[in-house]
Amino acid sequence: MWRAWNPRGSNPRPPRRQAAPRHSSAAAAALLCLGAACLLGGRGFEPRHRLLGAAELRRYRGAPGDPGLYLALLGRVFDVQSGRRHYGPGGAYSALAGRDATRAFATGDFSESGLVDDVSALSPQELLSIQGWLSFYREHYEPVGKLVGRFYDENGAPTEALREAEAAIEEALKFQAESEQRKQQFPPCNSEWSSAKGTRFWCSTESGGVSRGWAGVPRRLYRPGSRGSGCVCVRSTGPPWGHPPSSQHSDRGDLDDPHLQEYEGCPPLAEQCVLPG
Repeated sequence: MWRAWNPRGSNPRPPRRQAAPRHSSAAAAALLCLGAACLLGGRGFEPRHRLLGAAELRRYRGAPGDPGLYLALLGRVFDVQSGRRHYGPGGAYSALAGRDATRAFATGDFSESGLVDDVSALSPQELLSIQGWLSFYREHYEPVGKLVGRFYDENGAPTEALREAEAAIEEALKFQAESEQRKQQFPPCNSEWSSAKGTRFWCSTESGGVSRGWAGVPRRLYRPGSRGSGCVCVRSTGPPWGHPPSSQHSDRGDLDDPHLQEYEGCPPLAEQCVLPG
């Protein structure tokens, strides 16, 4: 069964991949610090070194007579008693209690086949979702220990499966940081369509959700590995992105980037472009 996924209740959601304010290189570095070294590895997660087996964890589902209410995420076990109305018996997310259902945190699949800890086939975006959930639980709930199984061995040491998951999340975070930086360089255009006038693209100092001191001009951007193109706003003055002002650079901003193409029939330096049809 698939469900709308928000077991945080009234708690704030971790950051999503939304249109963001301007990022500096320092912010990009901070984003990368959310990776395995800062959030996922055993370096920062040593909650009393308690080790639980799967059978023991199943006893912690919050039913009368149970010793508590726990859930596990990527092998980390958390005490979620304070969220009993969500995770306890009868709660919307009680299926998560007493087990490691990491995959369901990313997919929202609450069927028995979805309530598992296998993350090997998840997409980068789904892995980032898991990273966000792990950050959330570490902030709002008490860590208890580690679950012996897929992610930790009987001595509490990380397994190869955990190292692979951490590496995949690290790569997803790097890709996200690169995408955010790319978005600052080439913010998406505003666009609208009507049957009478066709499609209009235009640039402003806020288009694409990126606040900046320039509007730019519309261009097609062809991304490596992608078949299609999208409209982006491109700086038309100053040095190329990432370069200081210099007489060696023409005063054309990023207009000479090889992945860009002008819209046919549109003035090269116009801030808007109308495509009929």
